Amino acid sequence: MAGGVAARARPAVARPGPPLPDGLAEGERDRVAAVLSGDTLDLDGGLRVRLAGVQAPSPGRDDRPAQPLAGDATAVTASFALGAKVTLFYGDDRRDRWRRALAHVRREDGAWLQGHLLQRGFARVYTWPRTATGARAMLDLERTARANRRGLWSDRFYRVRNPAETWGDLDSWQVVEGRVVDAAIVRGTGYLNFGLDWRNDFTFRLESPARRAFRAAGLDIMDLIGWRVRGRGWVYPTNGPMIDLTHPAQLEVLED
Repeated sequence: MAGGVAARARPAVARPGPPLPDGLAEGERDRVAAVLSGDTLDLDGGLRVRLAGVQAPSPGRDDRPAQPLAGDATAVTASFALGAKVTLFYGDDRRDRWRRALAHVRREDGAWLQGHLLQRGFARVYTWPRTATGARAMLDLERTARANRRGLWSDRFYRVRNPAETWGDLDSWQVVEGRVVDAAIVRGTGYLNFGLDWRNDFTFRLESPARRAFRAAGLDIMDLIGWRVRGRGWVYPTNGPMIDLTHPAQLEVLED
Protein backbone atom coordinates (compact mmCIF):
# COMPACT_ATOMS: atom_id res chain seq x y z
CA MET A 1 0.00 0.00 0.00
CA ALA A 2 3.05 2.24 -0.34
CA GLY A 3 2.24 5.56 -1.88
CA GLY A 4 -1.48 5.12 -1.27
CA VAL A 5 -3.81 6.88 1.13
CA ALA A 6 -5.74 5.11 3.89
CA ALA A 7 -8.23 6.70 6.28
CA ARG A 8 -11.84 6.57 7.39
CA ALA A 9 -12.70 10.27 7.15
CA ARG A 10 -15.61 11.16 4.88
CA PRO A 11 -14.68 13.13 1.74
CA ALA A 12 -15.77 16.70 1.22
CA VAL A 13 -19.04 17.13 -0.63
CA ALA A 14 -18.38 17.89 -4.29
CA ARG A 15 -20.51 19.73 -6.79
CA PRO A 16 -22.69 17.46 -8.96
CA GLY A 17 -20.70 16.05 -11.87
CA PRO A 18 -21.42 14.03 -15.00
CA PRO A 19 -23.86 11.14 -14.57
CA LEU A 20 -22.93 7.47 -14.65
CA PRO A 21 -23.45 6.14 -18.22
CA ASP A 22 -26.34 3.82 -19.01
CA GLY A 23 -25.85 0.13 -19.71
CA LEU A 24 -23.82 -0.81 -16.62
CA ALA A 25 -24.84 -3.56 -14.19
CA GLU A 26 -24.99 -2.76 -10.48
CA GLY A 27 -22.63 -4.72 -8.23
CA GLU A 28 -21.18 -4.58 -4.74
CA ARG A 29 -21.66 -1.83 -2.18
CA ASP A 30 -18.94 -1.06 0.35
CA ARG A 31 -16.83 1.70 1.87
CA VAL A 32 -13.54 2.86 0.34
CA ALA A 33 -10.76 1.98 2.78
CA ALA A 34 -7.68 3.07 0.81
CA VAL A 35 -6.71 4.83 -2.42
CA LEU A 36 -3.58 3.32 -3.97
CA SER A 37 -3.41 5.52 -7.07
CA GLY A 38 -5.64 7.67 -9.21
CA ASP A 39 -7.32 4.59 -10.69
CA THR A 40 -6.97 1.91 -7.99
CA LEU A 41 -8.62 1.66 -4.59
CA ASP A 42 -9.41 -0.89 -1.87
CA LEU A 43 -12.76 -1.49 -0.21
CA ASP A 44 -13.38 -2.38 3.45
CA GLY A 45 -14.32 -5.93 2.48
CA GLY A 46 -10.92 -6.53 0.87
CA LEU A 47 -11.89 -6.13 -2.78
CA ARG A 48 -9.40 -4.17 -4.86
CA VAL A 49 -10.97 -2.02 -7.60
CA ARG A 50 -9.28 -0.99 -10.85
CA LEU A 51 -11.39 1.79 -12.34
CA ALA A 52 -12.87 0.59 -15.63
CA GLY A 53 -12.48 2.71 -18.74
CA VAL A 54 -9.82 5.13 -17.52
CA GLN A 55 -6.09 5.33 -16.87
CA ALA A 56 -4.64 7.77 -14.35
CA PRO A 57 -0.93 8.69 -14.15
CA SER A 58 1.01 5.74 -12.76
CA PRO A 59 2.83 6.06 -9.41
CA GLY A 60 6.40 4.85 -9.19
CA ARG A 61 6.91 1.14 -8.63
CA ASP A 62 9.92 -1.17 -8.73
CA ASP A 63 12.54 0.68 -10.81
CA ARG A 64 10.06 2.84 -12.73
CA PRO A 65 9.64 6.48 -11.70
CA ALA A 66 6.20 7.96 -11.15
CA GLN A 67 4.57 9.56 -14.16
CA PRO A 68 3.95 13.32 -13.98
CA LEU A 69 0.98 14.32 -11.81
CA ALA A 70 0.57 10.81 -10.37
CA GLY A 71 0.43 12.22 -6.85
CA ASP A 72 -2.13 14.83 -7.89
CA ALA A 73 -4.36 12.19 -9.49
CA THR A 74 -4.17 10.04 -6.34
CA ALA A 75 -5.13 13.07 -4.24
CA VAL A 76 -8.13 13.84 -6.48
CA THR A 77 -9.39 10.27 -6.18
CA ALA A 78 -8.81 10.25 -2.41
CA SER A 79 -10.68 13.53 -1.98
CA PHE A 80 -13.62 12.09 -3.91
CA ALA A 81 -13.76 8.54 -2.57
CA LEU A 82 -11.76 7.92 0.60
CA GLY A 83 -14.08 6.84 3.40
CA ALA A 84 -17.16 7.09 1.19
CA LYS A 85 -19.80 4.43 0.73
CA VAL A 86 -19.82 3.49 -2.94
CA THR A 87 -21.56 1.17 -5.38
CA LEU A 88 -19.69 -0.65 -8.14
CA PHE A 89 -21.07 -0.86 -11.68
CA TYR A 90 -19.83 -3.22 -14.37
CA GLY A 91 -19.63 -3.68 -18.10
CA ASP A 92 -19.20 -7.18 -19.51
CA ASP A 93 -16.06 -8.14 -17.56
CA ARG A 94 -16.10 -7.91 -13.78
CA ARG A 95 -12.58 -9.05 -12.91
CA ASP A 96 -9.13 -8.81 -14.45
CA ARG A 97 -6.46 -11.50 -14.30
CA TRP A 98 -5.33 -10.21 -10.90
CA ARG A 99 -8.89 -10.60 -9.57
CA ARG A 100 -9.35 -6.86 -9.22
CA ALA A 101 -12.85 -5.54 -9.83
CA LEU A 102 -13.05 -3.70 -13.19
CA ALA A 103 -15.72 -1.27 -12.15
CA HIS A 104 -17.21 2.17 -12.37
CA VAL A 105 -17.57 3.73 -8.93
CA ARG A 106 -20.55 5.82 -7.81
CA ARG A 107 -20.86 7.51 -4.44
CA GLU A 108 -24.07 7.49 -2.39
CA ASP A 109 -24.82 11.03 -3.57
CA GLY A 110 -24.73 9.85 -7.20
CA ALA A 111 -21.31 11.29 -8.09
CA TRP A 112 -19.37 9.14 -10.59
CA LEU A 113 -15.63 8.79 -9.96
CA GLN A 114 -14.51 8.18 -13.56
CA GLY A 115 -16.43 11.23 -14.73
CA HIS A 116 -14.94 13.31 -11.92
CA LEU A 117 -11.39 12.35 -12.93
CA LEU A 118 -11.94 12.88 -16.65
CA GLN A 119 -13.70 16.21 -16.16
CA ARG A 120 -10.75 17.51 -14.14
CA GLY A 121 -8.16 16.09 -16.50
CA PHE A 122 -6.62 13.54 -14.15
CA ALA A 123 -7.32 10.45 -16.28
CA ARG A 124 -7.40 9.39 -19.92
CA VAL A 125 -9.99 7.11 -21.51
CA TYR A 126 -8.56 3.58 -21.57
CA THR A 127 -10.97 0.84 -22.63
CA TRP A 128 -10.88 -2.82 -23.59
CA PRO A 129 -13.47 -4.62 -25.75
CA ARG A 130 -15.48 -5.78 -22.72
CA THR A 131 -15.01 -2.67 -20.56
CA ALA A 132 -15.99 -0.04 -23.12
CA THR A 133 -19.53 0.69 -21.91
CA GLY A 134 -19.94 4.46 -21.59
CA ALA A 135 -16.89 5.22 -23.75
CA ARG A 136 -18.63 7.92 -25.78
CA ALA A 137 -19.54 9.91 -22.67
CA MET A 138 -16.03 9.46 -21.28
CA LEU A 139 -14.38 10.57 -24.53
CA ASP A 140 -16.53 13.71 -24.51
CA LEU A 141 -15.35 14.55 -20.99
CA GLU A 142 -11.72 13.88 -21.92
CA ARG A 143 -12.00 16.04 -25.04
CA THR A 144 -13.32 19.01 -23.05
CA ALA A 145 -10.63 18.68 -20.39
CA ARG A 146 -7.93 18.47 -23.08
CA ALA A 147 -9.25 21.55 -24.89
CA ASN A 148 -9.09 23.47 -21.62
CA ARG A 149 -5.65 22.06 -20.69
CA ARG A 150 -6.87 20.76 -17.35
CA GLY A 151 -4.80 18.47 -15.17
CA LEU A 152 -2.50 16.16 -17.09
CA TRP A 153 -3.40 17.86 -20.39
CA SER A 154 -1.27 20.82 -19.30
CA ASP A 155 1.83 18.58 -19.26
CA ARG A 156 3.63 17.74 -22.52
CA PHE A 157 4.23 14.20 -21.29
CA TYR A 158 0.55 13.46 -22.06
CA ARG A 159 0.21 15.42 -25.30
CA VAL A 160 -1.60 13.83 -28.23
CA ARG A 161 1.09 12.52 -30.56
CA ASN A 162 1.25 13.04 -34.31
CA PRO A 163 2.12 9.89 -36.30
CA ALA A 164 5.58 11.13 -37.34
CA GLU A 165 6.87 11.34 -33.74
CA THR A 166 5.74 7.90 -32.53
CA TRP A 167 9.17 6.30 -33.11
CA GLY A 168 10.04 8.03 -29.83
CA ASP A 169 7.06 6.45 -28.04
CA LEU A 170 7.71 2.75 -28.56
CA ASP A 171 6.61 0.51 -25.67
CA SER A 172 4.28 3.09 -24.18
CA TRP A 173 0.55 3.81 -24.22
CA GLN A 174 -0.32 6.87 -26.29
CA VAL A 175 -3.08 8.85 -27.97
CA VAL A 176 -2.17 9.45 -31.64
CA GLU A 177 -3.95 11.78 -34.09
CA GLY A 178 -3.41 12.19 -37.81
CA ARG A 179 -4.83 11.88 -41.32
CA VAL A 180 -5.20 8.44 -42.88
CA VAL A 181 -3.09 8.31 -46.07
CA ASP A 182 -4.12 4.82 -47.14
CA ALA A 183 -6.05 1.78 -45.91
CA ALA A 184 -5.62 -1.87 -46.84
CA ILE A 185 -6.83 -5.34 -45.93
CA VAL A 186 -4.18 -8.05 -46.19
CA ARG A 187 -5.15 -11.67 -45.46
CA GLY A 188 -8.06 -10.49 -43.33
CA THR A 189 -6.13 -7.92 -41.32
CA GLY A 190 -6.87 -4.23 -41.80
CA TYR A 191 -4.34 -1.43 -41.78
CA LEU A 192 -4.74 2.34 -41.52
CA ASN A 193 -1.51 3.92 -42.78
CA PHE A 194 -0.35 7.44 -41.98
CA GLY A 195 2.50 7.65 -44.49
CA LEU A 196 3.52 6.31 -47.88
CA ASP A 197 6.20 3.97 -46.49
CA TRP A 198 4.31 1.24 -44.62
CA ARG A 199 7.61 -0.29 -43.44
CA ASN A 200 8.51 2.81 -41.41
CA ASP A 201 5.45 5.01 -40.98
CA PHE A 202 2.88 4.78 -38.20
CA THR A 203 -0.05 2.35 -38.61
CA PHE A 204 -3.24 1.32 -36.84
CA ARG A 205 -3.82 -2.43 -37.28
CA LEU A 206 -7.13 -4.28 -36.97
CA GLU A 207 -7.22 -8.07 -36.82
CA SER A 208 -10.32 -9.81 -38.21
CA PRO A 209 -12.35 -9.76 -34.94
CA ALA A 210 -11.69 -6.03 -34.60
CA ARG A 211 -12.73 -5.38 -38.20
CA ARG A 212 -16.00 -7.22 -37.53
CA ALA A 213 -16.58 -5.15 -34.40
CA PHE A 214 -15.94 -1.94 -36.35
CA ARG A 215 -18.34 -3.01 -39.11
CA ALA A 216 -20.99 -3.84 -36.50
CA ALA A 217 -20.54 -0.29 -35.20
CA GLY A 218 -21.11 1.05 -38.73
CA LEU A 219 -17.48 1.85 -39.54
CA ASP A 220 -15.63 0.41 -42.55
CA ILE A 221 -11.95 1.23 -42.34
CA MET A 222 -11.68 1.50 -46.12
CA ASP A 223 -13.91 4.57 -45.90
CA LEU A 224 -11.41 6.39 -43.66
CA ILE A 225 -8.83 7.29 -46.32
CA GLY A 226 -8.30 11.05 -46.15
CA TRP A 227 -10.00 11.42 -42.78
CA ARG A 228 -8.41 12.70 -39.57
CA VAL A 229 -8.69 10.17 -36.77
CA ARG A 230 -7.56 9.89 -33.16
CA GLY A 231 -6.69 6.48 -31.76
CA ARG A 232 -5.18 5.14 -28.57
CA GLY A 233 -3.26 2.12 -27.42
CA TRP A 234 0.15 0.56 -26.88
CA VAL A 235 2.80 1.60 -29.43
CA TYR A 236 5.12 -1.17 -30.54
CA PRO A 237 7.50 -1.65 -33.49
CA THR A 238 6.17 -3.75 -36.39
CA ASN A 239 7.14 -2.30 -39.78
CA GLY A 240 7.18 1.10 -38.11
CA PRO A 241 5.34 2.17 -34.95
CA MET A 242 1.96 0.44 -34.68
CA ILE A 243 -1.09 0.36 -32.42
CA ASP A 244 -3.52 -2.56 -32.49
CA LEU A 245 -7.15 -1.45 -32.48
CA THR A 246 -9.30 -4.14 -30.89
CA HIS A 247 -12.65 -2.33 -30.51
CA PRO A 248 -14.37 0.81 -31.86
CA ALA A 249 -14.00 2.90 -28.70
CA GLN A 250 -10.26 3.16 -29.42
CA LEU A 251 -10.80 5.25 -32.55
CA GLU A 252 -12.45 8.64 -32.99
CA VAL A 253 -13.21 9.95 -36.48
CA LEU A 254 -12.72 13.71 -36.36
CA GLU A 255 -14.30 16.58 -38.22
CA ASP A 256 -11.90 18.64 -40.33
